[in-house]
Amino acid sequence: MSKAVVAVVGSAMMDLTAYAPVLPQPGETLVGDLFSTGFGGKGANQAVIAAHCGAEVHFIGKLGRDLFGDSIATNFSTLGINSYYLERTDTPTGVAHIWVDGAGENRIVIIPGANHEIESSKAVAAIESIEDLAVVIAQCEIRQGVSLATFRAAKARGSITILNPAPYQELTQEFLELCDWIIPNETEFRELHGQLPTSDEILREFRPGKNSVVTLGSLGAALINADGSIIRTSAPIVNAVDTTGAGDAFVGTFAYALASGLSSDKALALGIKVASLSVTKKGAQSSYPTQAEISTLS
Repeated sequence: MSKAVVAVVGSAMMDLTAYAPVLPQPGETLVGDLFSTGFGGKGANQAVIAAHCGAEVHFIGKLGRDLFGDSIATNFSTLGINSYYLERTDTPTGVAHIWVDGAGENRIVIIPGANHEIESSKAVAAIESIEDLAVVIAQCEIRQGVSLATFRAAKARGSITILNPAPYQELTQEFLELCDWIIPNETEFRELHGQLPTSDEILREFRPGKNSVVTLGSLGAALINADGSIIRTSAPIVNAVDTTGAGDAFVGTFAYALASGLSSDKALALGIKVASLSVTKKGAQSSYPTQAEISTLS
């Protein structure tokens, strides 16, 4: 396999997570089981798992000049993620408030903070200067104009573009056209298409002539090829403890696999295996399998 060079333009946040058997109703106070802080943000999550897979990862983003920002920057350095294009600002680092129930399902409120100050010109300059750049990933936790400009630059140099449209927002037609791959979950698919991905017919209607993957939680994922063919891959049965970051685990792994020269169906299978492993542990990045564990899956 060729060297997998991946750039992620996106969010980096600190996750503040509360675990409880049942989540409170409005006006209700309940006693929880555990509270933890951990590294998160969809962009950072995807960068970290791609690095765990063995990719050369470049992160394009912005952190506050605060304790959370210092911790995230140190974590990137420890993992070997290239942070040359990671800037700092006086605006606080983004945070995510996460509630996880006894079934491992989550509810999340994000406060973007410094993530909303990423500059398009800086992101474009980064994309244009990274050597052997194979894949560029974006999400919707930063301003859409930044991701759009980044994808325009990526396409101009022949890199593959992958959009994880989460959290959902309306996307411009130009942005959609620049996406080689769109990877929504079921909820995001419904927002983008108008229906849940319940049949192959509905999947084919999503982006005719374009490639997409729809992640389906415990059911695995469905790959929609540009020619309309569909490949479904089921997920292994696991004991789900916390689904936070599982979608990001899939996206980052899928990007690494494509950057390595693997076929899309093999990338799909590897992404599902890694994401399934991640839900067996608490947290987002803290739940991700190591490079040694991932090497046994491919």
